[in-house]
Formats: sequence, structure tokens, C-alpha cells
Amino acid sequence: MFEVERIIRTALNEDIGAGDLTTEATVAGGTQGEARLVAKEDFVLAGIEVARQVFHCVDANVAFDAHKQDAQQVRKGEVLAVMRGNAASLLQAERVALNLVQRMCGVATLTAAFVDAVAGTGAQIVDTRKTTPGLRILEKYAVRMGGGRNHRYALYDGVLIKENHIAAAGGISAAVERARQRLSHIHKIEIETQTLDEVREALVAGADIILLDNMDVAMLREAVGVVAGRALTEASGGVNLKSVRGIAETGVDLISVGALTHSYRAVDISMLF
Repeated sequence: MFEVERIIRTALNEDIGAGDLTTEATVAGGTQGEARLVAKEDFVLAGIEVARQVFHCVDANVAFDAHKQDAQQVRKGEVLAVMRGNAASLLQAERVALNLVQRMCGVATLTAAFVDAVAGTGAQIVDTRKTTPGLRILEKYAVRMGGGRNHRYALYDGVLIKENHIAAAGGISAAVERARQRLSHIHKIEIETQTLDEVREALVAGADIILLDNMDVAMLREAVGVVAGRALTEASGGVNLKSVRGIAETGVDLISVGALTHSYRAVDISMLF
């Protein structure tokens, strides 16, 4: 995919630039080598094909043998992949491959924890646009590998009318009406609400999805009752692993979690010759 290759080539240029001084000074030209990507902790894998593409962007002749697949649970000590080829190429690709894959696995692992926390409730865990600039396509892919679902990718592929849009448009009803007039019939309209009165107004206005923003569990449960299946409901704001189960048990359809892509921890993976 062009977008992924662009990310990789930008990262390689940032890291290698005019050349790898250390490798050029210490490794004889033509030296062949074998290296392994090894898990240093348990995690959910995401990005193994991204790693392959990094090595191939550096040197198309590197042989990359993946031992694990994305979405798999990986245990500490397991080998993710084995690479064989020019030693200099392996060394130059190492850091970029690890940087990207460690972060993607971090997203997938955190997402899986949220998905497990709401198991059996019917609620779906979804991401947000709170992604690392330039890495959105990788982070949103990693969310899917962790069992979550993607919210809109960007401003151009979904309608979410938030409080500032509402203020600028002159209210919920006015904002939804203007959106209906300007958008195609195939577009769904989601609108943010903060009170039960706003939920009722959004329903009357004909919103397809109602975002229940920063509501406590009691209010969420009441809001779901008010909606009564006439629109999808999405809980958002301050969601964490301690609170997400209670939120899911209110009956909301979706729970959006910004932390999936802005507060994950990169997992520990090493490349060993």
C-alpha cells in the first residue's frame, strides 16, 4: 500500500539519511547474516507485514520468514520472524522495523484488553482520530488486530457533529437539518450530546447515531432507555479499563476509547543476530 510505504521510507530516511556510519565502519561489505525478531513479553501481534516491508525497502533481496501472524497472541521468548541476507541491510532496517511494530503491537494489545473487558455485553470497542500524526493507518489497523473496530478514519469519511459544530450552527436541530440538506442519503449523521434533553432533541432531529459524551453510568443507562433502539448509541469520554465494563453494561452499542491510540505502551521486541 502506497501510504504504508511512504511512512516506511520517511522513517528510513530519517534514521539512515546519508548512511549508517557504524555499520559501514564495522561490517565488511558482502557479509551475510541471519537475525530473529523475538518477543520479550506477552502481547498481541500487529504489523508483521509492515516489518517485512521495512526490510524489503532497505534491500529487496532480504529473505523474511514470518513465524507468527497478526492478531495472534504472542508469548515471551517466541520468534516472530527470521530474516536472512546482507548483514548491513538487516542492521539498517532494524530500528525502523522495531519502532513501527512495537507501537502497532502496543495498540493491538491495549485494544484486546478493552475488548476482553466488555466481552458478553454486546458493546463494541471503537477507536478515535486521536492518533499519532502520520501513523494513523498503522494504528487503526492495529486496533482491528486487537479485536476493536474503527470509527471514522478522518474528517472526509464520516459525519460527527460535535459541540463546537452545534454552537456554530445554532443548535442540534439546526445542525442536523443543515447536514441532511447538504449530504447524500447514504451518509449517516452522528451528533454529540451531553444531557438527556440533548439526547431527546437529537432523536427528534433524526440523528442516526447519538454520542453520549462524558455521562456517568446512571445517565448513560437512562439515555439508552430514552433512545430505545431508535438510533445507535456511543459512549465516550474518560473511558478506562476500570470503568469500561460498567459503561458497557448500560446497553450502549459503541464505546469509543481515545487511549487506544494516544496512550498505549510500545511492547518489547528485540532483533537478535
